[in-house]
Parts: sequence; structure tokens; C-alpha cells
Amino acid sequence: MADTPTVNGNAGNNGAAPASPEGRATATDWAAVAAGALGALMATLDISITNSALPQIQGEVGATGTEGTWISTGYLMSEIVMIPLAAWLTRVFGLRNFLLGASGLFILFSMMCGLSHSLPEMIAGRIGQGFTGGAMIPTAQTIIRTRLPRAQMPVGMTIFGLIVLLGPLLGPVLGGWLAENINWAWCFFINAPVCAALITLLIVALPPDRPHWHEFVNADWIGIAGLSVGLSSLTVVLEEGQRELWFESDMICWLSAATAFGMVLIAVSQFTAKRPIMRLSLLRNPSYASVILIVSAVGAGLYGVSYLLPQFLAQVAGYNAEQSGAVMLLSGLPAFLMMPLLPRLLGRFDYRVLVISGLLCFGFSCLIDIDLTAQSVGHDFTWSQIIRGVGQILAMMPLNQASMAAVSREDSGDAAGLYNMARNLGGSVGLAIIGTLIDRRNTFHTAAIRDSLTANSVLGQDRIAANAASWFAQTGDMAYSKMRALGQLAAQIQTQATVMTYSETFYVLAIALFACIPLALLLKTAAPQGGDRPSAGH
Repeated sequence: MADTPTVNGNAGNNGAAPASPEGRATATDWAAVAAGALGALMATLDISITNSALPQIQGEVGATGTEGTWISTGYLMSEIVMIPLAAWLTRVFGLRNFLLGASGLFILFSMMCGLSHSLPEMIAGRIGQGFTGGAMIPTAQTIIRTRLPRAQMPVGMTIFGLIVLLGPLLGPVLGGWLAENINWAWCFFINAPVCAALITLLIVALPPDRPHWHEFVNADWIGIAGLSVGLSSLTVVLEEGQRELWFESDMICWLSAATAFGMVLIAVSQFTAKRPIMRLSLLRNPSYASVILIVSAVGAGLYGVSYLLPQFLAQVAGYNAEQSGAVMLLSGLPAFLMMPLLPRLLGRFDYRVLVISGLLCFGFSCLIDIDLTAQSVGHDFTWSQIIRGVGQILAMMPLNQASMAAVSREDSGDAAGLYNMARNLGGSVGLAIIGTLIDRRNTFHTAAIRDSLTANSVLGQDRIAANAASWFAQTGDMAYSKMRALGQLAAQIQTQATVMTYSETFYVLAIALFACIPLALLLKTAAPQGGDRPSAGH
């Protein structure tokens, strides 16, 4: 393998300069890597930056709680479609042109969101943000792969991996702080100065390139149509299914049919297109297929915990967004502490050992949280969050490189698109399963506890009598006091059911992560140092 990396066999097609021939990256190379990393950070932050500020945003645009979920769903829907399209669009427009266009449009759509006064305006802006932000995630890896020599690739991949892990953690914290202390609109306006810095870096660090319109004319249009319809519909089904009671909703039924139609088009394109937009044939490779399955499960774990923990702290411990964010950030601490060691670990240890260690830590951290109580608060999650952070970093970093080690250099662009799509889709599937599990198990536990507290229950009657006496001492109204006592008991039942449900959900997550350990044995590891191994990528 030549020392000069290319993407899809042709560096000229994407406008990225090859790595320095002397084997050391130049300042310009690192500026290009910084540009890619900054774009990816902005895109991953915007996935979740609106979560904490959602109540204020809904109030401003006049949206109900159910309608407000589309503010997040619109972004995810368009992002997951763009990620696998990014490699093709890079070949069409050239890497520099494509990223400059995406960055400029990202600013415009962000301004549109910040200035929105109606829900349709906000959703349109978020869909636009998703398309343009989704372009920046896989192209960041393209820049790392083409600009860094093989010896420095682990450093670049470590930077990118940290961004992918920390972006979703920092988003709710930053969004909550901006909404509480400045204004919710700054969740979007903050993108303007960041994008301005990104555009400057792109102009300075990436060489000029030119479009290749034959790539546009000869594209796999059947696959593109199938991908656009199928993935966007599937994302909405997964995000909104539980709220819409799944197939009791006509919308979910129609979108499920659209998903199936899109998947049929993608399947047809595999046999009719000279170069399918989604190279599903790569999944015939057991090593690559195992990477996709593992990263889907890890993605479900990442997004699942990011949803479960703040919900538990808000519902049971009464934490606000900033307090929950501080607990969530504990899992990012190991990433910063291990950052100097990660490139060495990736270069010296078998990927399989690292991934299995990461899955064990991640799964064990979920098991620590199965003994939750109604008195559990933030500090009770300290050790589980720290161990979880170690597990996430040990699992994700080797998977980034193992995904490229499993395929040829010519297939790396298509493999990167599938890999990123699998991580995000795994997160959406995981959240859909978790949402359904929480809803049904919470209903089950609430009913079971209420059935045990019958009119003949001595414990139940004693609790109601004690609470009623306490309220009577304050109000002097026995009827009102009994009503308040019954309300307190109902709230306690709901809290206990919630705690039991969340404990079970953490247990299910642990089982899913442990089940991926045998798949890690199929991973293709890098060749020993000094040998010829594929360059790292994502």
C-alpha cells in the first residue's frame, strides 16, 4: 500500500491534499484536521443542544409538547439521510466546495431557527441544519484520512472520536445554560461565529478543487431516492412511534409503508447501479459486518443513557437541566484523561482486546445502575458514569479504525458512510425500544403496586391515615386532608414504578452490550507497527 492516502482511489476528486511525503503532517494539514473537527463538533452539538431549551422554544413558536418533538426529529431525519450521501456529494462538488457550501448554509439555517416565530419555520430550519450538519461528520474523517500520515492517524482519529462522544453530552448542558442565562435563540446564533472560524480554516487549509459533474449525471438515482424516502421515514417512525401508539396511528402506518418502499429501491439499486449509493455488499465481509453490529449497539447505549439518566434525575431526583448536565459530563472526564494514551493504545493493542474491554466496562456501568432507589441522586451515578466513560472511549476508538481495517482503501468512503449511519440509526432504534419498554413496564409496575394496596392493606391504610393526620394538623379539614393523603400515595406509587422501570432498562442495555462481545472476536485488527495496514478512518 502506498504511503500517500487517497479517498476512493482518487484524492483529486475530493480536493484534499495528500499527506506530507516526509511522514509528518504540516501546520496546514493540522489546520485542515481542525476544520473537520470543528465542523463535526458543531454538527454533533446541534443534535441535542435544543433538548434542554425545548420548553422555552415550544412556548415561543406556539407548539405543544408532542409537536415540539419534531424540532429534534426534523434534524435527525435529515442528518441520517445526508451521512451516506456525503461521499457521493464530495466526489461531485469537491471536498472544499462541498464543505464551504455546507458551512454557509448551516449558518443560514441556524439563523432561520433562531429567528423563527412558528413551528413550521423552526422545523424547516432544523431539517436544513440536519442536512448541512450531517455533511460535516463523515467529511471530517475524510480530511483526517487524506491529510495525516499513517503514523499520526491515531492522533487524528482520537480527536474525532472524542468529538463524536462529547458532542451529544455537551449539547444539553450548553443549550440549557444559554436558555436559562441568555436566550434560547442563542442555541442557534452561537453557530454563526463557529461557522465563520470553520470557513476561514477551510479556505486556508484545503486546496481549491473543481466539480465533477459526470458523478452527478451517472449517480445511482434509484438508490438515492430509496435512501431519502426509506431512511427519513424510518427515523420518524422510530422517533414518533411510541408517542403515536405505533400502528394505531395512520401516520406511522403510512410512514412504515414508505420505509419498506425505500428499502426495496435500495435493494434494487444494489443490482442495477454500477456504483450503488449504499454499498451493502460490504456487509458480506464478516469483519466489517461485526463492526456495524457492534457500533449500532454502542450507539443505542450512548443515546439510551443520554436519555435515561437525565430523565431519571428530572423525574425522581428533581434535578434541572444544568444539574443533570453536570452528572452527564462525568462520563466525558475519562476521555480527556485518556486522550494522551489513546494513540499509543490503538497502535500497540489488538482492536479486539480494546473493544471487548470497552463493552465490558460499558455493560458493567449499566449493571451498577440497576439498584436505583427513590432516594438516588446525582452522586450515586459517579462511579457508573466514570466507568461508562472508560467503556465508551475504549469501544468507540478501535471501532473507528477497525471499520477501515476491514475494507480496502477504495471502499473506505462507502464504508465510512455506512458506519456513521449505523451508529445514528442504532441510537434511534435503541431510543424507540427504550421508550416502548419504559412506557409498558411503568404501566405494569404501577398497576402491580396499586393491586397490592387494596382497601384491606394494613400498610396502605396506615400510610394514608398518617399522611391525612399530618395534613389535618396543618389545615383542620379532614376531607381535604384525606384527598391530599391519597394524592401523596399515588405519587409515591408512580415514583416507585418509575425507579423499577429505569432499573430494568439499564439491565436490558447491559445485556445488549454483553451480547456484542462474541462479535468483537470477528474484528480485523491492524497489522503490527511497521507493517502495511490500512489507514485509519471512520
